[in-house]
Amino acid sequence: QLQASGGGLVQAGGSLGLSCAASGRPLSAYNVAWFRQAPGKEREFVSAITWSGGSTLSADSVKGRFTIFRGNAKNMVALQMNSLKPEDTAVYYCAATEVPVSTRSSSYPYWGQGTQVTVSS
Repeated sequence: QLQASGGGLVQAGGSLGLSCAASGRPLSAYNVAWFRQAPGKEREFVSAITWSGGSTLSADSVKGRFTIFRGNAKNMVALQMNSLKPEDTAVYYCAATEVPVSTRSSSYPYWGQGTQVTVSS
């Protein structure tokens, strides 16, 4: 079971950090991704990290602004979001998979409940 946390309200240009934690099997056993879904839009890929933390993948829209990394604790994956824009407003979900990292949500069988990020202009 995954638990996403850390969302909130921030002004444009600000920063937020999201965390994804797991209960049961350690999160270090999975490739983990963040997705987001804005009102009226489809869920979209944000960033992903391999089980080892050795490789990451990010959407072009967040490259240079968002960083995904694994925490010192084996059971946490974080998403540091800097230079936030109003278009980053969405519910952010963490997801995990045992198959290779993918940008497709269908590749991830395990999902957290989502955390709201709102960026005001």
